[in-house]
Amino acid sequence: MRARPLVGVIACRRDVEGHPAHMVTDKYLSALRAYGLAPVLLPVWQDAVDGDLPAHLDGLLLTGSYTNVEPCRYGAERAPENTLDDRHRDAAALAWIPAAIRRGLPLLGICRGFQELNVAYGGTLHQAVQNVPGLVDHREPDADYATRYAPAHDIEIHPHGCLVALYAELHSTVNSLHQQGIDRLGDGLRVEALAPDGLIEAISVSEATAFAMAVQWHPEWHPREHALYDALFDGFANACREHSADRAVAPQPLST
Repeated sequence: MRARPLVGVIACRRDVEGHPAHMVTDKYLSALRAYGLAPVLLPVWQDAVDGDLPAHLDGLLLTGSYTNVEPCRYGAERAPENTLDDRHRDAAALAWIPAAIRRGLPLLGICRGFQELNVAYGGTLHQAVQNVPGLVDHREPDADYATRYAPAHDIEIHPHGCLVALYAELHSTVNSLHQQGIDRLGDGLRVEALAPDGLIEAISVSEATAFAMAVQWHPEWHPREHALYDALFDGFANACREHSADRAVAPQPLST
């Protein structure tokens, strides 16, 4: 039986019992496993991309998080609503993203990962979407998990983008659990979907040679129960399998 493709999953750095820890929430790992992928936790060490680890991966997942990209990363002053940082993850994510694109490694970004992709390409973020005129409050409700992750608003999918190639409908509904969002779109990125208030909900990398997409919502929550989430993970998994197959037949360097 063919081995499952290896997908690097970026960690968040937290203090656990007084010690720094590298952590990934189970829902992301379980979603990858459900689609035939083998998740591998990536510690947030910026120099990890300089070793041989990337050559062993078949995909990269940038997860969501309750922390935010530090505003200094995109030339902004901190807003009072922006209180949670993870500078170790910032450094690691902003190193992994260009490395993955250069290698043709399939990439999927979710929530914070969506924002990291935009910042990596020179874009900026709204730090408190609920305070921006014309935009609605996209934060998660203070409720049980079923309510938090329930569909919250419609999205309009670009008719000529990459997302519509995975999911043929031009409209869907998605959950909404974020305070931040894209302000200025990064150079080299294209819009794949919009919320009714005009906020960007999905993007892709124009120059990428493999799957390279990110979404502001959380498709990892029971993805088999939502046609769009299912299509997104299925598309990412297929791209990872293709990368794995190509890697298996690629010439190996001669040992010395």
